[in-house]
Amino acid sequence: MTFAEFMALALYDGRVGYYRRERQRVGRAPGTDFFTAETAGKFFGEIVVAACVTLLGGEKEAARHEFVEIGAEPAHSAHGGENGGALAGVAHPFSQVRVVRVGEPAALAGPCVVFSNELFDAQPLRRFVRRGGAWRELGVALHGTTLGEVELGLVTEPWLPAAAPEGYIFDAPRAAARLVAEIAAQPWHGLFVACDYGKTFAALAHESPVGTARAYHRHTQSNDLLARPGEQDLTGHVCWDWLADALMAHNFTAAAVETQEAFFVRHAAGWLERVFAVEARDPLSPRKRALMQLLHPAQMGQKFQVLHARRAAG
Repeated sequence: MTFAEFMALALYDGRVGYYRRERQRVGRAPGTDFFTAETAGKFFGEIVVAACVTLLGGEKEAARHEFVEIGAEPAHSAHGGENGGALAGVAHPFSQVRVVRVGEPAALAGPCVVFSNELFDAQPLRRFVRRGGAWRELGVALHGTTLGEVELGLVTEPWLPAAAPEGYIFDAPRAAARLVAEIAAQPWHGLFVACDYGKTFAALAHESPVGTARAYHRHTQSNDLLARPGEQDLTGHVCWDWLADALMAHNFTAAAVETQEAFFVRHAAGWLERVFAVEARDPLSPRKRALMQLLHPAQMGQKFQVLHARRAAG
């Protein structure tokens, strides 16, 4: 099978898929595999609310919008609250908050803020290798009882890089772009916000010679993508150009990608000023430490980026 088919099974199969299992994946507890921004607790939700309100033009306009988080982890994996999600336990001005789990239909309509946190990097990747001046798709085969990587046939997809050095691996996050298109095709308008990590097409095509696919298990990154299928996370960088193109093809405008640090500093500036004014006397306050984790360039501030775009009604 292709690597994309293997990744889909390993992550989303109804019986053995990594994201289908009822277990805690995110956080610092024993047995978890990785951190996300939501590990910072409700402070992440608070700053998300502040930025979205700014982008919508104020609380009065925000109150007309439903906040829909797509792909959220179960409540026990986040920071509490009946439904989990980034806004669990967070005050907000939205008309309502809805959490859509993996595999659930989003059913978007009317004015919405559609938000995701590390959703698109977990979509199946197609992998390709450059051989003899052409691209071959990489797949997975079972040799006895061992899974191994294999090279499949020649591929001439129009979106593959025109040229690359011999042996260059190109990880193509096509499923992420399709998912964005499916979300954008629904009859809703408002604000799209996706926090994730990714690269431009140029960086994927020319600056990532071994690809971007990685595995995470017990907070350890690995290049062994075929180990422990269903028991480890598989991920890869999204292509921001493809995601923005999918939005613009459905009449979204002002699509922009900013580092997580820049996004929150620019769009939640007033909220940040108030927080730091209140916390000024306590340099080790939990809120300050959480914000440093989210904003500092050496932590999540530069590693993650935010794609946001708007679509007007009608």
